[in-house]
Amino acid sequence: MENILFVCTGNTCRSCMAEVIFNSKSDIKDIKAVSAGLSVVPNSIASRNSVVVLKENIDVDISSRKALQLSNSMIKDSKIILTMTAYMRDILRQNFTNFKNKIYTLNEFVSLKGDIKDPFGQDIYKYRIVYAELENSISLLIKKLKEDISIN
Repeated sequence: MENILFVCTGNTCRSCMAEVIFNSKSDIKDIKAVSAGLSVVPNSIASRNSVVVLKENIDVDISSRKALQLSNSMIKDSKIILTMTAYMRDILRQNFTNFKNKIYTLNEFVSLKGDIKDPFGQDIYKYRIVYAELENSISLLIKKLKEDISIN
């Protein structure tokens, strides 16, 4: 089984939503999504609005999901690492130079422009916008992976 690693700041909003969206929508065998944060608050869980939006759209409950801190082994064990922003991508490429050829922003990897902005602390409307952006990018990601399963 190969991993696609989604990375955001705290692993309570964007990356955990991306993980769930990918794993719910992908029918690609032997590839699963995992997620982590660059700066996780110990014992934090998914944000309330992330929980609501995922329940509304794909009927998955992540209310008890704990945030995971990004680790060296996660980087090493992942086939590709997809960040939510160019800033995060650049930090990871600087800190994990041996793996920089597999670190991209999610949108960059699927030939879209721009970052997926952090909805943390904002209203449910903003989370719904981020969910829609993630769903679109991940649909393109799944299509791309199906076209080139080897992901060199």
